[in-house]
Amino acid sequence: MHGLGSGAHELGAARRKTSRPPPERPSGKGHGVRKRQHVSQEALDNHAADVALAAKFDELLTAAREAELEFRRADVPSTPLAERRRLAVNLDVALTAVMRSAFAAQRAEIGPRGYDDRIYRRKAMARPDVHALTAEAERLLTLRESHRLNGIPPAPLEPAV
Repeated sequence: MHGLGSGAHELGAARRKTSRPPPERPSGKGHGVRKRQHVSQEALDNHAADVALAAKFDELLTAAREAELEFRRADVPSTPLAERRRLAVNLDVALTAVMRSAFAAQRAEIGPRGYDDRIYRRKAMARPDVHALTAEAERLLTLRESHRLNGIPPAPLEPAV
């Protein structure tokens, strides 16, 4: 039995010597390791636009607060419906602008690579700083949607004649 086992081992070794040589590996360091992706020009442009919009966040938030105060002061039955609607639409525009700025701040915090690489973006979304920006943006989105559903009075009816 001992001889049979060693003969089989020698047969396998002989078979390996007569088979094809292993494929050649490409030269250079890091074989099998992918290089980091380069960020596209479109992603850099989008990131620059988001950084610019995110920089206006405080200004837009102040404008939205002023629009809300103006709307709340005029939200009494004695105010004409057309005026209340105009102020409600102004508040909606201000809330939309500040919400877009908040989402732009979130994307800017993730970085330009997040526009091209969904896995990088997904990992970055879990970071505490990005998570806080996401929560703020979603809070503003909810506020805007709530205002659209309940806060904008209907358009005044005009006589057809």
